[in-house]
Amino acid sequence: MSDYTMTIGGRAVAAPRTFGVINPATGEVAEQAPDCSREQLDEAMAAARDALPGWRSDEGARRKALHAAADLMFARSEEIGRVLTLEQGKPLQDATMEVVGAGVWLKYFADLEMPREVIQDDDTARVEVVRRPMGVVAAITPWNYPLLLGVWKLAPALLAGNTMVLKPSPYTPLSSLRLGEALREVLPPGVLNVVSGGDDLGAWMTAHEIPRKISFTGSVATGKRVAASAAPDLKRVTLELGGNDPAILLDDADPAAVADKLFAAAFQNNGQVCSAIKRVYVPEALYGDVVDALAARAASARVGDGMTEGVQYGPVNNRPQFERVGELVADALAGGARAAAGGKPIDGPGYFFEPTILADVADGARIVDEEQFGPALPVVAYRDLDEAVARANGTHFGLSGSVWSADADRAGEVAGRLECGTAWVNTHLALAPHQPFGGFKWSGVGVENGPWGLYGFTELQVIHRSKL
Repeated sequence: MSDYTMTIGGRAVAAPRTFGVINPATGEVAEQAPDCSREQLDEAMAAARDALPGWRSDEGARRKALHAAADLMFARSEEIGRVLTLEQGKPLQDATMEVVGAGVWLKYFADLEMPREVIQDDDTARVEVVRRPMGVVAAITPWNYPLLLGVWKLAPALLAGNTMVLKPSPYTPLSSLRLGEALREVLPPGVLNVVSGGDDLGAWMTAHEIPRKISFTGSVATGKRVAASAAPDLKRVTLELGGNDPAILLDDADPAAVADKLFAAAFQNNGQVCSAIKRVYVPEALYGDVVDALAARAASARVGDGMTEGVQYGPVNNRPQFERVGELVADALAGGARAAAGGKPIDGPGYFFEPTILADVADGARIVDEEQFGPALPVVAYRDLDEAVARANGTHFGLSGSVWSADADRAGEVAGRLECGTAWVNTHLALAPHQPFGGFKWSGVGVENGPWGLYGFTELQVIHRSKL
C-alpha cells in the first residue's frame, strides 16, 4: 500500500489512525487514508488563518500560483487518474480527463478578472464597490467527482484571496490527498490544507469557529445539516445538492437521432452525476421507439473494472449506493415496471450493476420521484405536454433539465418553463467553467463557476470617498 498524507501548513502530516478505502471494483480495502483528529483539524484551520494576510495581499502571486497548479494537473493527470480510478471506480480514461478538467478550471480562474466597480464619480463623491475575500473557507466534496468538484471550490476561493481547508468524501479521499501533496510545490504553506476522515470530521469543520464560509457538494440531507451547523455563527454557505433531472422529448423528436445523447447524459460516470438525466418523458407515439433505442445502448455497454482498457462504465462507487440502486429498481419492477434492459446486479465481486432501462413506469414510483444516482433510467410516457412539464417540475429538486426537439426554438420555449438552474436544449450535461451552475429549491443555495461562482467567495465592500 502507498503512503498518503494530509497537507497541513504546507507539511506532510500523518494521522493517529487510518481508515480503509475500498476499491469498488473488488469490494475490498485497497489503501489506508489518514483519519484526521480534532486537534489536527484545529492545526489546519489555524494554518489557513495564519496564511491569509500574505495570500490576500498579492493578486499577481495568486494568479501565478493557480497557473502553476493547473500545469501540475496536466503533467500528473494519468498518475492521479490511476488513484482516482482505484477509489472511485470510473474508467481510467475518464479519471484522467477529470484531472485534466481540474487543470482547465484552474486556468480559467487564474485569468478571470475581478473588476472594481465605480458606481459614482462626481463633484460630491467617488464611490467604488470592491470584492474582498471572506477569510478561511471550509470545503467538503463528494465521491462522484472528488477532484474536479474540489477544484470548482478551491480555484475561485483562492483567486479571491481566501485560504482553504478541504475535506474529501471518506469513500474517495486518496485523489484529493494527492492533490494536496502536489500543490505543496506551488502554494504557500497554509493556503490549501487537505484533511481526510469520516462524517465526524465534516461536522467539526462546519461548526468550527475559524471558517467564514462552508462550500459543500453532496446530498440534500447532509446539505441541510451543513446549513443548520453554519447558522449559529452566520457562516456563508454554498450548497450544491442533489438533482432529479428530467429530459422531455417533444413530439417531433427523432428517437434515433437523440438516443445516443440521451443515454450518454443519463449514464455518464455510471449515472453518478448530480445533473445527469434521471428520468425521461416521452410522447406516447414515440415511446416504444425511444425505449428500444435506449435499451439497445444499455445492452451493448461494456461494464467492468475501470483499469481495464475498453471499459465504458465502472462499478457503483460504494455499497450503500449500490444497495440503494438495487432497491429502487426492485421496487419499480415489483410495481409493474418492465426492465427493457438490465435490472439486476452483475454476479461477481465489486459493486457492478447492469445498465438498466425501465419502461412502463410512471410518476409515483420511487425511482421516478427520487434521485437514483446510479445506472438505472426510468422512461415515462405522456399524452399532454403541459402535463409533462408539470410532472417534471413537481419535485423538491431543481438542478437541471433538458428539452429535445427538431425545432430548437420551440424546445427553448419549453425549457424556459422548467424550474431548474440549468435548462438545456438538445443537449444535457454541457458544463463549462464560465457557466454558472446551481439549483432551485432543494437542489442548492448559490452557484459555482464563472464570475458568479467567484463572487460567492467574496464580500462586497463600498469605498466611499467624499469630495466635499
